[in-house]
Amino acid sequence: MWAHSVNSRLRRHLLSDHARETGALARRFAGEFGAGELGFALGLFHDAGKARGCWQRRLLEVEGTDEAVGFPHKDFGARWLVDVAGPAALAILGHHGGLTSVTAFEEVIREEGTLEEEVKRAFLAEVPEAEEILRVGSRGLVPVGWLRDPLTAELGIRLVFSALVDADHLDTAAHFDGLDAPAVRRDADMGALLARFEQQRLELLVKRGGSPIDAVRERVYRRAVEHASQATGIYRMPAPTGIGKTLSSAGFALHHAALLGKKRVIVAVPFITVTEQNAKVYRSMLGTENVLEHHSAVTPPESGAQGRRWRSAAENWDSPFVVTTTVQLFDSLFGRKPSQMRKLHRLANSVLILDEVQALPLRVLVPILDALRVLSEQFGTTVLLTSATQPSFEHLQVWNDLELPSVVDDPVSLFEQMRRVSYEWWLDPKPSLDEVADTAGKHEQVLVVVNTVKDARKVYQRWVSESPDATWHLSARMCAAHRRAVLDAVRERLDDGLPVRLVSTQLIEAGVDVDFPVVYRAMAPAESLQQAAGRANREAKLPELGKVVIFDAHDMSAPAGYTIGTGATRTHFGPRPGGAVDPDDLPTLSKYYRTLFQRSNTDEGARSVEIQRNRAKFDFEAVTDGPLRRSHDGQGAFRDRELAFRMLDDETISVVATGYAQQAADLMDQLRADPEHAGHWLRKLQPFLVSLPRRVLNDPGVADLCTQIVGDLHEWCGAYDTGYGIDTSCLVKEEVW
Repeated sequence: MWAHSVNSRLRRHLLSDHARETGALARRFAGEFGAGELGFALGLFHDAGKARGCWQRRLLEVEGTDEAVGFPHKDFGARWLVDVAGPAALAILGHHGGLTSVTAFEEVIREEGTLEEEVKRAFLAEVPEAEEILRVGSRGLVPVGWLRDPLTAELGIRLVFSALVDADHLDTAAHFDGLDAPAVRRDADMGALLARFEQQRLELLVKRGGSPIDAVRERVYRRAVEHASQATGIYRMPAPTGIGKTLSSAGFALHHAALLGKKRVIVAVPFITVTEQNAKVYRSMLGTENVLEHHSAVTPPESGAQGRRWRSAAENWDSPFVVTTTVQLFDSLFGRKPSQMRKLHRLANSVLILDEVQALPLRVLVPILDALRVLSEQFGTTVLLTSATQPSFEHLQVWNDLELPSVVDDPVSLFEQMRRVSYEWWLDPKPSLDEVADTAGKHEQVLVVVNTVKDARKVYQRWVSESPDATWHLSARMCAAHRRAVLDAVRERLDDGLPVRLVSTQLIEAGVDVDFPVVYRAMAPAESLQQAAGRANREAKLPELGKVVIFDAHDMSAPAGYTIGTGATRTHFGPRPGGAVDPDDLPTLSKYYRTLFQRSNTDEGARSVEIQRNRAKFDFEAVTDGPLRRSHDGQGAFRDRELAFRMLDDETISVVATGYAQQAADLMDQLRADPEHAGHWLRKLQPFLVSLPRRVLNDPGVADLCTQIVGDLHEWCGAYDTGYGIDTSCLVKEEVW
């Protein structure tokens, strides 16, 4: 009996071999979180339905074509395992199309046909050891901790599903590549990686020269490393911007991993700009071969021959050090498709650094915090929350009984010691954006941070006509390679004392390493104001304090989600009769977060409540796509996306900016010519991807400028401006970051 048709060596894949190899790999992956035997059972049975005679005959008929077999096979193994695996048998049912729900599974169970026993006998004849699994009973396969709490079980199902689909894809890809065994990286020696990191850190400190705050940075680093010997848990790193969080957090994580036997370090940051910057630092210290940078959100098709090739390219984080985005991380964690979730089992027994944690969206904060807690308590994940503006998560019910130890001593004193800027408030009367641009432009070196792409482009266009050689722009409408080139040029001009005026959206705030003497920041939530201030006098090399001007232009724009945060900021910060209260006042910042959580109803928000309810019911489809609602005419139903888990309410699609560089166009040609190695080419293309809101692509004028490549990956065929990237302002109304 066969599992797959002939490969490049003209060999078919035995069903028994595929079942055993997938089971063995799934056991290894799920063993990291105590579910190895469950993973083995799911892997052994996942393709059991292929033992149907009609399936075997049809496989031979379509061999050598792109036609699908057409007969379902995943239902059989799921039905046979439900008595011993419970809801975890959903992993088999969804290993091609995605996790669904217990309700959908019950319908599949009721569909048991007359051929059931015949197919089972045929499968067990091929894989006789599978019969023993059917006798163990559910308590023999499902970890005890899952039986006590449905939200733990729900997350466990997600991780074991990830282990199954990764194992399945690896073994299938090995067959079609003509390999004798799947290519799985050996576990890294975290002690050796740590030694390499420490050596490179010392060399880096020597190379970059002295700074007035180096002694403080070293003290913070040493205390973080000392805390690394503590147990698996959730830790805080509340540290001012410029204090060296990139190195200190990695130092904590690598020491912790080496001491406690963690398998990898995963760093998640809010913006792609920071993944690029941080990944570059980590690669220089740990070696390119040990650092995976993953932020591509390309979604491959989930069916068909083309889909098989592209699904095999889905990232599985098989690396000891991963740098990704929080959007990629949490949309995958609460997703349901195999290509999304294939990597999730790597979270278990790892160290997860959430950088700039203040950027987590309030509308889905409760499910995120709950998942982090369960990962830490049940799946061996240590979580490190880093930010200069640490949110007071203990004010929320989901974490109000947790102790969150800090790896930084006395943060209030540290912030006072590291004060490097003074604030000015330009609020009344409100200026125009042009006035702000003109005033800021009088400085030789200045950074202006605004809230939207539209405003950034407006300031850039006002400046560039007067000072084209000194004017630069940053936003998410530029591809990564373009942003990197801009930042390199800006840093060089800053170091050389040359005029440089940079306007940016808030993507520059999340840890981007630039050091301006003056920063102007559009009115925004307090955490954004403080993060922007961290780009001023970062190295404390000015003879006096850096200058940060908070302005509230009457004609500027802001994302809809800023309203509550900006209102809470006005409540607690800014000019007061007794003197201004600035955003780096930590006690006031804690009060601000309490107000923010209360006004946004973070604890009891409709979306969070619905997501948690559907998680507890094992309704994975409702979590990801929204619960089913009756249409107004009563004739049908639809998924309510307003109650689904989404990190970004504006869904995005990735376009390749071939107009930026000939290299991007060449890589696109290679991708089209060599789809069998799509994963390789997609990694090469990451620097040339731009994320556009899907609603923008719905505009006919924009759609005409995009050519679909596969799934939701497109090529941008319109103009690409050398200053600010893709410009769709003449086609659609823009209010995006």
